[in-house]
Amino acid sequence: MKKVAFYTLGCKLNFSETSTIGRQFADAGYEVVNFTDSADVYVINTCSVTDHADKKCRKVVKEALKYSPNAYITIVGCYAQLKPTEIAEIEGVDMVLGAAEKFRIVEFISDFTKKPKAVIHQQDIEKVNHNFIASHSIGDRTRTFLKVQDGCDYPCTYCTIPLARGASRSDTIENVLLKVQQVVESGVKEVVLTGVNLGDFGIREGERKDKFIDLITALDKVEGIQRYRISSIEPNLLSNEVIDFVSKSIKFVPHFHIPLQSGSNKILGLMKRRYQRELYVDRVAKIKQLMPNCCIGVDVIVGFPGETEEDFLETYQFLNELDVSYLHVFTYSEREQTEAANMKGKVAGAKRFDRNKMLHILSDKKRRAFYESQIGSQQEVLFEDDLKNGFMHGFTRNYVKVRAKYDPVMVNDVKQVKLVSITSDGEVEIEELN
Repeated sequence: MKKVAFYTLGCKLNFSETSTIGRQFADAGYEVVNFTDSADVYVINTCSVTDHADKKCRKVVKEALKYSPNAYITIVGCYAQLKPTEIAEIEGVDMVLGAAEKFRIVEFISDFTKKPKAVIHQQDIEKVNHNFIASHSIGDRTRTFLKVQDGCDYPCTYCTIPLARGASRSDTIENVLLKVQQVVESGVKEVVLTGVNLGDFGIREGERKDKFIDLITALDKVEGIQRYRISSIEPNLLSNEVIDFVSKSIKFVPHFHIPLQSGSNKILGLMKRRYQRELYVDRVAKIKQLMPNCCIGVDVIVGFPGETEEDFLETYQFLNELDVSYLHVFTYSEREQTEAANMKGKVAGAKRFDRNKMLHILSDKKRRAFYESQIGSQQEVLFEDDLKNGFMHGFTRNYVKVRAKYDPVMVNDVKQVKLVSITSDGEVEIEELN
């Protein structure tokens, strides 16, 4: 039996797709093994969000060949769609598959002969624009990442994702419900809904058939799933209807991750985002009005072309005053084929680094303040299958990370606990109530 191993770079969507590809290999008679287990085939699923894609890809290829010098190396994912020729020149790479080909990987690997040049199977991105391929992760985590939407129609000036994944398109609600039923049967208790532009769910064959609210209303009725988590949703697509629904739902948890990217309306305009900061304030206020203990995460980019010191401080102050729980901070990096790459006002690398550091410190303060506000409360925690220094971890419904002494019986179990104190490394200690 041939062995196959995987390495995933990037987003939750990539993890769901890697898991699906893994099941294809298993169905074809391969043994799926850990990365360090000297596999015959390595599949590396790549990301293109930052300019480190090339460096990361090369490093993973090198690591794979260290464990298995004769392994057949295949690269898939967003970076593979955007730069197939560049990837094919990486020493050790045997095959590169684009967005339309990655789910046909098993049929493309006809033999394991390493040829002088890597084989490339990649078509123009328009070939996938009306082709949605469902995927979900199973067996590797307590929760399942369920892909319900792919692609994006938004022309943000910094982003390569529309070039790498194509136009916005979605699964049908009926198919999503069938996938969730499979998840129920696997014993997983939490489903994370994922997509490139999740709030745009409902487009099929270039036409809107459904809305995101239709999807979550249907999912809420499925028996057997205890939690749904919305991975990320654009502020202009996070409607009052969706917020109201989540506030009343028992299964959809009080946790939103809402990309902001900048607290400066000037920079939001240069980015071609579809809102201004005032809308973001309104969305946060609405959430906190209905769900005071809701966790809100924020994506923000620093060092975008044209971002002056005053623009950055405006963003910093905006976030400092906003009732949010943590930040995901990205340092802007030039991406070929994007409008922003040719913009004036390039920010020096050192300034980008300093601004990133400032917002990371602010994020730590925000997260601690949010955790402190939850101390003394009683919460439901779903425990993960992990072990670190004798402790296991889990998350409350509103995304507070807690720790407890490791007990294998508690894995994938929901426990009623009281949040007691915060450790020096920012984790929350608990008192078990049941």
